[in-house]
Amino acid sequence: MPKSTKTPVDTTVSEEKVAEQKVIEHNSKHAPFRGTPVEAAYLNKPPHLRTTEDRYQAGRALRELCARESHAEYTVDRHGRDNPIDVLIQSNKGRVESLLPVRYGRMLSTPFAFFRGSAMLMADDLASTPSTDYAVQACGDCHLLNFGAFATPERNIVFDVNDFDETYPAPWEWDVKRLAASFVIASHHNEHDLSDGVAAAARMVECYRDKLYELAALPALQAWYAYLDYKNLIELTDDAKLKKRRLKVLAAAMDRDHYAEFIKLGELTGGKPRIKDQPPLIYHEKDADSPEHIAKVRKTIDLYRQSLPVNVKVLFDRYEFADSARKVVGVGSVGTVCAIALFFNAENDPLFLQVKEARQSVLEPYSSFRTTQTNGARVVIGQRIMQSSSDVFLGHYVGEKNKHYYVRQLRDVKIRPMVEIFTPANMLNYARNCGWALALAHSRSGDAAIIAGYIGKGKKFPKAIGQFARSYFDQNLSDHKSLITAIRDGIIDANPL
Repeated sequence: MPKSTKTPVDTTVSEEKVAEQKVIEHNSKHAPFRGTPVEAAYLNKPPHLRTTEDRYQAGRALRELCARESHAEYTVDRHGRDNPIDVLIQSNKGRVESLLPVRYGRMLSTPFAFFRGSAMLMADDLASTPSTDYAVQACGDCHLLNFGAFATPERNIVFDVNDFDETYPAPWEWDVKRLAASFVIASHHNEHDLSDGVAAAARMVECYRDKLYELAALPALQAWYAYLDYKNLIELTDDAKLKKRRLKVLAAAMDRDHYAEFIKLGELTGGKPRIKDQPPLIYHEKDADSPEHIAKVRKTIDLYRQSLPVNVKVLFDRYEFADSARKVVGVGSVGTVCAIALFFNAENDPLFLQVKEARQSVLEPYSSFRTTQTNGARVVIGQRIMQSSSDVFLGHYVGEKNKHYYVRQLRDVKIRPMVEIFTPANMLNYARNCGWALALAHSRSGDAAIIAGYIGKGKKFPKAIGQFARSYFDQNLSDHKSLITAIRDGIIDANPL
């Protein structure tokens, strides 16, 4: 899906249909190649005559626009760069003010935690770096903790990208660079040598490239259906101790259904199911039991229901609303509106849904692509495009004060990576998994052969990204120190909760 241009939108068409139409249009135009010799050799051919080699050549042509070595370029604290604290403060607009100290407290804890919460800073930095301008549906907050294993509706356990709050059409390199930087920063957090982190970053890029070549050779439908089986990835784990632990965690996760969540998060109060207050991270609003509040919640549920496919509506209608509560989650999401809702179908048959506010993507100001859908729809559509299989209850709505939200299951056999215990060898193993998963995600909206053709089979591009990641480690460290100084000087408050 290449660089975009604005096109008129028929407002009589649903926003999701408009978004899907735009994806298809931009995917077919291959804008970076219009007016180049590649157009005559590739785009002007009838589809049945276009070869994989044509597409590789189209990717190689992009090297004339952006040399692969140039991706190593990054100047720490470059001239004209915005003050990072000013950017963070600006990003607080519309957030719950009482939770801002919690956000800063979490970002303060380590440079890696700061990195997780500062996607908006890196988006601005990435926009200043060399780029092919060949766009895909990007994650937008692509770091190594935003990958994980989960159950699909078909009950396969897959490994995939799992966070889409910032998803937006943008150059594919931006995801690659942020993911690479996260490996260097996380490796340093684990007290590995910086060279180990750079090696993991380069390994991720090599595996990303290798998977793209593999996908490019497949028929489109076969590539679309491809996914990473988590059990197979566990079998590829070199560390016997880590392999055993992963199998144990997987077995425990398979037993953790919505009823297990109710035992942890819920209780019976006066014979009625209710979410337990666990302040300040889970709490009910003051008027949670008032008829007015309950009516408001039911209206919200109806709005969300309208976004579901007909077959999922049939399933959802089996459940009745029981309770809802606010929930503080993540690092970058702290201060945005997040909640959980409890439903019941029958005895021992609860359903937990998570509601999250969807704000403007951090990539949007820097992307030439413009969409008309709400931010809730943006997240849902982006997730459905990037993932091999998505949550059946994924939906969205527009609430009071024109705030946008998306909805998903709170947990469905979700397994987070145990990055904090990884050795350098474990990081290399995990870098392979993330590189493969990102390649699958990007190939669903972009052309795997074009990106692979640009990267090539040598070390030039992986080495350049490794160098970039090493430089961005210094940038992140500098920004984290700025946060420490701002808190010390009383510019902002932090609560290390």
